[in-house]
Amino acid sequence: MALTTLPPGGPSTARAAIGAAVAAKLDADARMQRLPSERVAAWRCLDFLDQAWCDWLIQVIDSNRRPSSLLSDRGDPNNRTSESCDMDRFADGIRQVDESIAALLGIAPEYGETMQGQRYAPGQLFRTHHDYFHEGESYWPRMRENGGQRTFTAMIYLNEVEEGGATWFPQGGLRVSPRRGMLLAWDNMNPDGSPNTATLHEGMAVVEGTKYVVTKWFREEPWGRAARAAAEAAAAAAAASTGAPASAKR
Repeated sequence: MALTTLPPGGPSTARAAIGAAVAAKLDADARMQRLPSERVAAWRCLDFLDQAWCDWLIQVIDSNRRPSSLLSDRGDPNNRTSESCDMDRFADGIRQVDESIAALLGIAPEYGETMQGQRYAPGQLFRTHHDYFHEGESYWPRMRENGGQRTFTAMIYLNEVEEGGATWFPQGGLRVSPRRGMLLAWDNMNPDGSPNTATLHEGMAVVEGTKYVVTKWFREEPWGRAARAAAEAAAAAAAASTGAPASAKR
Protein backbone atom coordinates (compact mmCIF):
# COMPACT_ATOMS: atom_id res chain seq x y z
CA MET A 1 0.00 0.00 0.00
CA ALA A 2 1.22 3.53 -0.71
CA LEU A 3 -0.18 6.93 0.17
CA THR A 4 2.63 9.18 -1.15
CA THR A 5 2.74 11.42 -4.23
CA LEU A 6 6.25 10.28 -5.28
CA PRO A 7 6.57 8.15 -8.45
CA PRO A 8 5.85 4.53 -7.43
CA GLY A 9 8.31 2.86 -9.82
CA GLY A 10 9.49 2.53 -13.40
CA PRO A 11 8.80 0.25 -16.38
CA SER A 12 9.72 -3.43 -16.41
CA THR A 13 9.81 -5.74 -19.43
CA ALA A 14 9.26 -8.76 -17.17
CA ARG A 15 6.13 -7.28 -15.58
CA ALA A 16 4.89 -6.11 -18.97
CA ALA A 17 5.21 -9.67 -20.29
CA ILE A 18 3.29 -11.06 -17.32
CA GLY A 19 0.52 -8.53 -17.86
CA ALA A 20 0.21 -9.30 -21.56
CA ALA A 21 0.17 -13.07 -21.02
CA VAL A 22 -2.45 -12.96 -18.27
CA ALA A 23 -4.64 -10.51 -20.20
CA ALA A 24 -4.57 -12.76 -23.27
CA LYS A 25 -5.53 -15.79 -21.16
CA LEU A 26 -8.39 -14.04 -19.39
CA ASP A 27 -9.73 -12.48 -22.60
CA ALA A 28 -9.81 -15.96 -24.17
CA ASP A 29 -11.66 -17.53 -21.22
CA ALA A 30 -15.42 -17.62 -21.80
CA ARG A 31 -16.02 -17.43 -18.04
CA MET A 32 -14.31 -14.05 -17.78
CA GLN A 33 -15.80 -10.64 -18.53
CA ARG A 34 -13.46 -7.69 -19.06
CA LEU A 35 -14.80 -4.67 -17.20
CA PRO A 36 -15.37 -1.37 -19.06
CA SER A 37 -12.46 0.86 -18.12
CA GLU A 38 -9.91 2.69 -20.26
CA ARG A 39 -7.43 3.00 -17.37
CA VAL A 40 -7.63 -0.27 -15.43
CA ALA A 41 -7.36 -3.78 -16.91
CA ALA A 42 -9.90 -5.72 -14.82
CA TRP A 43 -12.03 -8.83 -15.25
CA ARG A 44 -14.73 -10.70 -13.34
CA CYS A 45 -15.89 -14.31 -13.18
CA LEU A 46 -19.44 -14.46 -11.83
CA ASP A 47 -19.54 -17.94 -10.29
CA PHE A 48 -15.94 -18.85 -9.59
CA LEU A 49 -16.81 -20.52 -6.26
CA ASP A 50 -20.08 -22.18 -5.28
CA GLN A 51 -21.96 -21.53 -2.03
CA ALA A 52 -20.43 -24.48 -0.16
CA TRP A 53 -16.88 -23.25 -0.80
CA CYS A 54 -17.84 -19.69 0.14
CA ASP A 55 -19.50 -20.78 3.40
CA TRP A 56 -16.47 -22.89 4.33
CA LEU A 57 -14.03 -20.03 3.69
CA ILE A 58 -16.19 -17.71 5.82
CA GLN A 59 -15.85 -20.20 8.69
CA VAL A 60 -12.07 -20.23 8.25
CA ILE A 61 -11.94 -16.42 8.36
CA ASP A 62 -14.16 -16.19 11.44
CA SER A 63 -12.01 -18.73 13.28
CA ASN A 64 -8.70 -16.97 12.58
CA ARG A 65 -9.39 -13.27 12.13
CA ARG A 66 -7.23 -10.47 13.55
CA PRO A 67 -7.13 -6.68 13.07
CA SER A 68 -5.94 -5.81 9.56
CA SER A 69 -2.57 -4.09 9.15
CA LEU A 70 -1.03 -1.59 6.72
CA LEU A 71 2.27 -1.65 4.81
CA SER A 72 3.12 2.03 4.40
CA ASP A 73 5.50 4.66 5.77
CA ARG A 74 2.69 7.20 6.09
CA GLY A 75 -0.50 5.21 6.51
CA ASP A 76 -3.15 6.01 9.12
CA PRO A 77 -4.46 2.88 10.93
CA ASN A 78 -7.97 4.27 10.49
CA ASN A 79 -7.58 3.84 6.73
CA ARG A 80 -8.06 0.08 7.16
CA THR A 81 -10.49 -1.02 9.85
CA SER A 82 -11.39 -4.55 8.72
CA GLU A 83 -10.18 -7.86 10.14
CA SER A 84 -7.91 -10.27 8.24
CA CYS A 85 -6.97 -13.93 8.23
CA ASP A 86 -3.71 -15.28 6.76
CA MET A 87 -4.52 -18.70 5.33
CA ASP A 88 -2.29 -21.77 5.30
CA ARG A 89 -1.68 -22.28 1.60
CA PHE A 90 -0.82 -25.97 2.10
CA ALA A 91 -3.93 -26.83 4.14
CA ASP A 92 -6.52 -29.04 2.49
CA GLY A 93 -9.20 -26.87 0.92
CA ILE A 94 -7.14 -23.69 1.00
CA ARG A 95 -4.62 -25.23 -1.39
CA GLN A 96 -7.32 -26.13 -3.90
CA VAL A 97 -8.76 -22.61 -3.95
CA ASP A 98 -5.29 -21.05 -4.02
CA GLU A 99 -4.18 -23.16 -6.98
CA SER A 100 -7.45 -22.66 -8.86
CA ILE A 101 -6.95 -18.88 -8.76
CA ALA A 102 -3.39 -19.26 -10.06
CA ALA A 103 -4.59 -21.58 -12.82
CA LEU A 104 -7.31 -19.13 -13.89
CA LEU A 105 -4.74 -16.35 -14.33
CA GLY A 106 -2.10 -18.66 -15.78
CA ILE A 107 0.46 -17.69 -13.15
CA ALA A 108 2.56 -20.37 -11.41
CA PRO A 109 1.37 -20.86 -7.80
CA GLU A 110 4.81 -20.08 -6.37
CA TYR A 111 4.44 -16.49 -7.60
CA GLY A 112 1.44 -15.97 -5.33
CA GLU A 113 1.44 -14.69 -1.79
CA THR A 114 -0.46 -16.51 0.92
CA MET A 115 -4.17 -16.07 0.36
CA GLN A 116 -5.73 -13.65 2.84
CA GLY A 117 -9.32 -13.50 4.07
CA GLN A 118 -10.97 -10.25 5.14
CA ARG A 119 -14.08 -9.50 7.19
CA TYR A 120 -15.84 -6.12 7.16
CA ALA A 121 -18.52 -5.42 9.78
CA PRO A 122 -20.87 -2.41 9.45
CA GLY A 123 -18.83 0.80 9.30
CA GLN A 124 -15.56 -0.98 8.44
CA LEU A 125 -13.67 -0.12 5.27
CA PHE A 126 -10.32 0.09 3.49
CA ARG A 127 -9.80 3.63 2.21
CA THR A 128 -8.24 4.38 -1.18
CA HIS A 129 -4.94 2.59 -1.66
CA HIS A 130 -2.81 0.75 -4.21
CA ASP A 131 -1.95 -2.94 -4.01
CA TYR A 132 1.42 -2.48 -5.69
CA PHE A 133 4.47 -1.63 -3.60
CA HIS A 134 5.76 1.93 -3.73
CA GLU A 135 9.41 1.53 -4.66
CA GLY A 136 10.36 4.74 -2.84
CA GLU A 137 9.18 3.56 0.59
CA SER A 138 11.36 1.98 3.25
CA TYR A 139 9.79 -1.49 2.97
CA TRP A 140 10.62 -1.86 -0.74
CA PRO A 141 14.08 -3.51 -0.34
CA ARG A 142 12.45 -6.29 1.72
CA MET A 143 9.70 -6.77 -0.83
CA ARG A 144 12.18 -6.71 -3.73
CA GLU A 145 14.16 -9.56 -2.15
CA ASN A 146 11.04 -11.65 -1.55
CA GLY A 147 9.35 -11.77 -4.92
CA GLY A 148 9.50 -8.16 -6.03
CA GLN A 149 6.57 -6.09 -7.21
CA ARG A 150 2.93 -7.15 -7.04
CA THR A 151 1.53 -7.68 -10.51
CA PHE A 152 -2.02 -9.03 -10.29
CA THR A 153 -4.68 -9.00 -7.59
CA ALA A 154 -7.48 -11.57 -7.45
CA MET A 155 -10.38 -11.16 -5.00
CA ILE A 156 -13.35 -13.44 -4.38
CA TYR A 157 -16.51 -12.16 -2.71
CA LEU A 158 -17.88 -14.83 -0.38
CA ASN A 159 -21.34 -13.45 0.40
CA GLU A 160 -23.99 -10.95 -0.53
CA VAL A 161 -23.93 -7.67 1.46
CA GLU A 162 -27.22 -5.97 2.28
CA GLU A 163 -25.81 -2.47 1.67
CA GLY A 164 -22.37 -1.03 0.97
CA GLY A 165 -19.03 -2.82 0.68
CA ALA A 166 -18.38 -2.19 -3.02
CA THR A 167 -14.86 -2.17 -4.47
CA TRP A 168 -14.43 1.27 -6.05
CA PHE A 169 -11.77 2.41 -8.53
CA PRO A 170 -12.38 6.19 -8.65
CA GLN A 171 -9.84 6.83 -11.43
CA GLY A 172 -10.81 3.72 -13.37
CA GLY A 173 -14.53 4.42 -13.38
CA LEU A 174 -15.37 1.05 -11.82
CA ARG A 175 -17.54 0.16 -8.84
CA VAL A 176 -18.03 -3.56 -8.19
CA SER A 177 -20.67 -4.68 -5.68
CA PRO A 178 -20.19 -7.89 -3.70
CA ARG A 179 -21.76 -11.00 -5.17
CA ARG A 180 -21.26 -14.44 -3.63
CA GLY A 181 -18.72 -16.54 -5.50
CA MET A 182 -17.65 -13.78 -7.92
CA LEU A 183 -13.94 -13.33 -8.62
CA LEU A 184 -12.55 -9.90 -9.50
CA ALA A 185 -9.03 -9.65 -10.95
CA TRP A 186 -6.96 -6.71 -12.12
CA ASP A 187 -3.47 -5.84 -13.31
CA ASN A 188 -1.70 -3.44 -10.93
CA MET A 189 0.76 -2.49 -13.69
CA ASN A 190 0.58 -0.39 -16.85
CA PRO A 191 1.24 -2.09 -20.22
CA ASP A 192 4.93 -1.05 -19.91
CA GLY A 193 5.24 -2.81 -16.53
CA SER A 194 5.27 0.33 -14.40
CA PRO A 195 2.84 0.68 -11.46
CA ASN A 196 -0.56 1.90 -12.65
CA THR A 197 -1.66 4.73 -10.35
CA ALA A 198 -5.21 4.45 -11.74
CA THR A 199 -5.61 1.15 -9.85
CA LEU A 200 -6.21 3.25 -6.75
CA HIS A 201 -9.20 1.56 -5.13
CA GLU A 202 -11.27 1.48 -1.98
CA GLY A 203 -13.14 -1.21 -0.07
CA MET A 204 -16.13 0.99 0.65
CA ALA A 205 -17.75 0.95 4.07
CA VAL A 206 -20.30 -1.73 4.80
CA VAL A 207 -23.59 -0.08 5.75
CA GLU A 208 -25.65 -3.14 6.59
CA GLY A 209 -24.56 -6.77 6.88
CA THR A 210 -21.06 -8.26 6.93
CA LYS A 211 -18.70 -8.56 3.98
CA TYR A 212 -16.31 -11.49 3.52
CA VAL A 213 -13.66 -11.72 0.79
CA VAL A 214 -10.47 -13.61 0.07
CA THR A 215 -7.64 -11.84 -1.72
CA LYS A 216 -4.57 -13.21 -3.45
CA TRP A 217 -1.69 -11.07 -4.69
CA PHE A 218 0.83 -12.25 -7.27
CA ARG A 219 4.46 -11.12 -7.54
CA GLU A 220 6.80 -10.67 -10.50
CA GLU A 221 9.10 -13.43 -9.14
CA PRO A 222 8.52 -16.42 -6.84
CA TRP A 223 7.30 -15.15 -3.50
CA GLY A 224 9.46 -15.68 -0.42
CA ARG A 225 12.56 -16.66 -2.40
CA ALA A 226 14.90 -14.95 0.10
CA ALA A 227 13.42 -16.92 2.97
CA ARG A 228 13.73 -20.19 1.03
CA ALA A 229 17.31 -19.39 0.03
CA ALA A 230 18.22 -18.75 3.68
CA ALA A 231 16.68 -22.06 4.74
CA GLU A 232 18.52 -23.91 1.99
CA ALA A 233 21.80 -22.26 2.98
CA ALA A 234 21.27 -23.24 6.63
CA ALA A 235 20.51 -26.82 5.61
CA ALA A 236 23.62 -26.93 3.45
CA ALA A 237 25.75 -25.59 6.29
CA ALA A 238 24.33 -28.16 8.70
CA ALA A 239 24.93 -30.94 6.19
CA ALA A 240 28.49 -29.79 5.62
CA SER A 241 29.23 -30.04 9.35
CA THR A 242 28.23 -33.74 9.33
CA GLY A 243 29.35 -34.67 5.84
CA ALA A 244 25.79 -35.61 4.81
CA PRO A 245 24.05 -34.18 1.73
CA ALA A 246 21.60 -31.40 2.54
CA SER A 247 18.72 -33.45 1.09
CA ALA A 248 19.33 -36.12 3.72
CA LYS A 249 18.82 -33.75 6.67
CA ARG A 250 15.28 -34.04 8.05
